[in-house]
Amino acid sequence: MALIEMIMPKMGESIFECTVLNWLKNVGDKIEADDMILEVATDKIDTEIGASHSGIIKEFLVQKGETAVIGKAVCIIEIAGDETNQQTKIIEETKLVLTTELEKFMEEPVGDFVNLLTTNTVTVKTSIPSNNRFYSPLVLNIAKEEGISFEELDKIVGTGLEGRLTKSDILSYLKQGVSVSVPVERIIISSGSDQIIEMDRMRKMIAERMIESKRIAPHVTSFVETDMTNTAVWRDKTKAKFKQDTGENITFTPLLIEAVVKAIKDFPMINVQVDGDKIIKKAKINIGMAVALPNGNLIVPVIHEADSYSLIGLTKKINDLTYRARNNKLKADDLADGTLTVSNIGSFGNIAGTPILVQPQVSILAFGLIQKKVSVIETPQGDTIGIRQKMIISHTYDHRVVDGSLGGQFVKRVSDYLEGFEIDRSLF
Repeated sequence: MALIEMIMPKMGESIFECTVLNWLKNVGDKIEADDMILEVATDKIDTEIGASHSGIIKEFLVQKGETAVIGKAVCIIEIAGDETNQQTKIIEETKLVLTTELEKFMEEPVGDFVNLLTTNTVTVKTSIPSNNRFYSPLVLNIAKEEGISFEELDKIVGTGLEGRLTKSDILSYLKQGVSVSVPVERIIISSGSDQIIEMDRMRKMIAERMIESKRIAPHVTSFVETDMTNTAVWRDKTKAKFKQDTGENITFTPLLIEAVVKAIKDFPMINVQVDGDKIIKKAKINIGMAVALPNGNLIVPVIHEADSYSLIGLTKKINDLTYRARNNKLKADDLADGTLTVSNIGSFGNIAGTPILVQPQVSILAFGLIQKKVSVIETPQGDTIGIRQKMIISHTYDHRVVDGSLGGQFVKRVSDYLEGFEIDRSLF
């Protein structure tokens, strides 16, 4: 038998510590590798951590409510055999990743680094139970931004594990427009009609990122009108069987993303990022998809290695990410490492838009509303007039590294794949 330290794994870009919300196992419990044994929280998301090894838990090195550092040991597991060399390898690999992330982060603007230090300091100092109730850093930061005291937090009913207050709980509370301690700091009635509403934490974060993106990159947008008739007809005649055979509802989103993935393979220089005066050509195709949340905010989960999925697999992945995004069940890794983003603005009835880049990506696509239009149809017998289902695709790109030729050709290729969709395509 041997004792091995379980190292806190990497949880996403610029995340170097988290808070232990709860141990899901007890000392002495037998566990299997990847069993969920630990629930943690960062200032972005709550998530569960799987065991690194099979064995028996001997000791918790970080207790509930304490801060766990990425790359440091959180518990000791007794395992069968001598895996000291394997443990050393895991630790060294983790340290290497952390060193790379820290070096990369230190190259960012000083303001961002100060903001991170400030956030972490607040988290460490304020992650103290009030009235014996634990609050995650995410909840505490929201409460701080909204001016909600510990006394007021204690009165909010929590739906999380053991009655813990979750992000959804506090956002729902705020949405109701009630605040016992300082309501005027959040909503101010002026002139008998106007309201001044302070942004919630997530909206502030979105605003800062959008401003920063426009500051960093010169945005250019190209537009293409696409004939979606074949795609729409295929979906209409297939969706019932798709649901019956797979248990999933197929929307237009997987069909759109499938076309985007094919076009990226044709134009790989659209799948790049900028680092100073260097262009990083990304090896993986990780598609971010904008998801509107019930509270009106936006989040962008990522389909990692989107080119590895079949249409059925892509549909399942999209439906899963959308469900978990809207129910606050995403993990940190679900939001990391996107290389290109898509947004289906047609679901809001919009025909076109000029989306803002998700840094450090250089390309984002917006798919507009599919509308029936009178169109000229070219046939071997000559031109004729008919009804076709049309959609506008908007492509915004970073003009530092993507010129009009590449940006225009890429979006046209996406359109070509959608227009050439095989109407008799088999499901399997």
